Parts: sequence; structure tokens; C-alpha cells
Amino acid sequence: MTTTPIDEDRVRDALRAVIDPEAGMNIVDLGLVYGIEVGDDGAVTLQLTMTSAACPMADMIVDNVHDALSGALGTGAPVTVELVWDPPWTPERMSDFAREQEQDRIEAQKR
Repeated sequence: MTTTPIDEDRVRDALRAVIDPEAGMNIVDLGLVYGIEVGDDGAVTLQLTMTSAACPMADMIVDNVHDALSGALGTGAPVTVELVWDPPWTPERMSDFAREQEQDRIEAQKR
């Protein structure tokens, strides 16, 4: 049986399943993932921020990150999520795709 090694791309792909419920988009495109480190033993350390330090969904998002990674990676390797606040999140961190989605949402609200 061939297993795919854990790397940053595989972790990032798994994190696309985690949706920020307030923004309605995944945490990768939203720009909340600040860093991904994968150790030689497969342990994953993730630097993650929220759109604000007072985000009421932070605990739920972190729980969803753990669920998404354990489901996608299936290795049993530890996952550590570090919440970071510097630099503060801004909409400029969003992917082009996320910005287009946000613009479409704003335009739809105007109608």
C-alpha cells in the first residue's frame, strides 16, 4: 500500500474543508493560515489567526481544523494549532478567489 507523505500542500488541501462560518469561506482562501510546518515524524504545527481577536467562532474553527487534519492525514501524528495575532488579519490576505466571492456576495446584497 502506497501512502502519500504529509507535506504542506496536503495539509493546505485538508484545511480547505474548514469553513469560517461568519465569512462563509474556507480558512485557506480567507487567509487565516499563516504557516504550516510538518515534522519528520509527520507532526503538524499550524499557525492560524482569526479575522479578529474577539472571534466567537475561534474554538469551533480550531476543533474543525483538528477534525479535518486527522481525517485527511489519518496518521495519528499530533496536530498543534498556534493562534497568532501578528500581523493582524486584513482582507488583503484573502486569495483572489475569495475576494471575487466576497465581491459577488456584496453585489448580490445590493440587488
